[in-house]
Amino acid sequence: MQAHCLCGAVRFTSPDAREIGACHCGFCRRWGGGPLLAVHCGADVQFSGQEHITVYASSEWAERAFCRHCGTHLFYKLLATGEYFVPAGVFESGDFELTSQIYVDNKPGYYDFANPTPMLTEQQFLAQFAPPSGAA
Repeated sequence: MQAHCLCGAVRFTSPDAREIGACHCGFCRRWGGGPLLAVHCGADVQFSGQEHITVYASSEWAERAFCRHCGTHLFYKLLATGEYFVPAGVFESGDFELTSQIYVDNKPGYYDFANPTPMLTEQQFLAQFAPPSGAA
């Protein structure tokens, strides 16, 4: 799949994926002004224009990146696995399906998605996916 930032300075390709997950955590909502609607692209994402990417360590286990010119959010990356979660809006295709939601207990009451999806609370998500305490 092909994607790029608003100004075109950063371009990238990823394996084909069609499922979007929504994250309602406070970090994602603060980062983008709403929930993060992201495609799980795995670790095989190829970038051009890497010199235009600014990376921010947003937690002990993940980092977020944006284009330093136009500010487009480019990815959320898990450090332990190198897996990328890329905002759906940067892809040239819009053929996606919302299939999951996480941090649903942190979601504010001013929006809801009509799509029925599996939903995990913060505690459920962390129990499944966060590294154990003290892990680097």
